[in-house]
Amino acid sequence: MSSLLQHPQLAGCRRLFLRDYEVWINIGVHDFEKKGEQRVVINVDLFVPLEQSTPHSDELHEVVDYDFIRRSVSERVARGHIHLQETLADDLLRLMLAHPRVRAARVSTEKPDVYPDCDAVGVEVFGLRTDPN
Repeated sequence: MSSLLQHPQLAGCRRLFLRDYEVWINIGVHDFEKKGEQRVVINVDLFVPLEQSTPHSDELHEVVDYDFIRRSVSERVARGHIHLQETLADDLLRLMLAHPRVRAARVSTEKPDVYPDCDAVGVEVFGLRTDPN
């Protein structure tokens, strides 16, 4: 993550985050995974230019609302079965980058209950808008 923060297009950005958002969703490619929900932990980082996220009047409309992140995740996971964590992470990344104030985003998903001998298995994806705002 530290090397990511050194990207020149992220200079002058504020990082917003949603940490360890736990959801229960129907995810997986195996038959047994399609019969029930699994615990998935989602993390999101948004990078928003300071000029678009520095409040002057201490008003919510001057910043990116954390509810946007949580609501976007909730709405995506509510759409039904997902085969791959990669699909979920990519979908969430697209939703985050669709926000007009967001310059870049990082999304990770983890399935903590897959193997008894490790904390989690998961994926992480990072995206940078091609039209920096």
